[in-house]
Amino acid sequence: MAVFVALGAFLMTLAGGWTAQRVTDRRHLVLGLAGGLMLGVVGLDLLPEALEAADHEVFGVPEALLLFVAGFLLAHLGERLLAARRAAHGADEHARTPEVGLTAAAAMVGHSAMDGVAIGAAFQVGEGMGLAVALAVIAHDFADGFNTYTLTSLYGNARRRALAMLGADAVAPVLGAASTLLFTIPEQALGAYLGLFGGVLLYLAAAEILPEAHHAHPARSTLLCTIAGAGFIWLVVGLAE
Repeated sequence: MAVFVALGAFLMTLAGGWTAQRVTDRRHLVLGLAGGLMLGVVGLDLLPEALEAADHEVFGVPEALLLFVAGFLLAHLGERLLAARRAAHGADEHARTPEVGLTAAAAMVGHSAMDGVAIGAAFQVGEGMGLAVALAVIAHDFADGFNTYTLTSLYGNARRRALAMLGADAVAPVLGAASTLLFTIPEQALGAYLGLFGGVLLYLAAAEILPEAHHAHPARSTLLCTIAGAGFIWLVVGLAE
C-alpha cells in the first residue's frame, strides 16, 4: 500500500519539473516562486519535523538547530570553494558552478527518499496515519520536482542533466517507501538529516535563488510569486495536519 501511494509522489514530482520547463520565458517568476517554495518547505515543513525528531540538546541548543546552521554554513563554504577553484583556472569567480546545482539537486533526491521512508513508516503505524503523511508528501512533491529541475538548470547544467535529476527525484520516494519493507531509520537520525538539509536549502533560497530572481526583474510580480510559494506550502502543511 505504501509503495502504491508513493507512486502519486512520483507523478506529482514529474508534474512539478514539467511546469518548471514550460515557463522559461518568465524565468524571474519561476525563480521567485521556487525561492518561496523552498523557504516554505524549510520553515514550515522540514525544520518543525527535524525539531520533533531530533530534540536532543547539545550545550543548550537542540541538535536539529545546530545541524540546520551547519548545513547553511556548509553550503556557503562549498560554493565559495568551488568558485575559488574556478577562479584559479581563469573562470569568473562569481559564475554559476554546475557542481553546486547537482549537489543541491542530489540533496533534494535524498529528501524525497526520506519522504518515501516517512510514508512507509507511517503505514506501519496505521493506514489513517499513512494516508495523512502521503497526502502531505504528494502535495509538496510538486514543489520538490519544480525546485530540482530549477536548481540543476540554474547553475548551468545541461537540460539532460536536469531531466536526469528530476527523474531520480521522482523515483526516490517510491524506493524510500519500498525500503521500509526491509528496515527502518531511527527517528533521531532522520531528524538530524532534515535539520542539515534544511540549512542547505535555506542558503540556496536566500543567497542564490531569490537574489537571481530579482536581479534582472525587480518586479512586484516576482515578489508576489515568492509569497505565493511560501503560502502554498503553508496551505499544504495545514491541510495535512
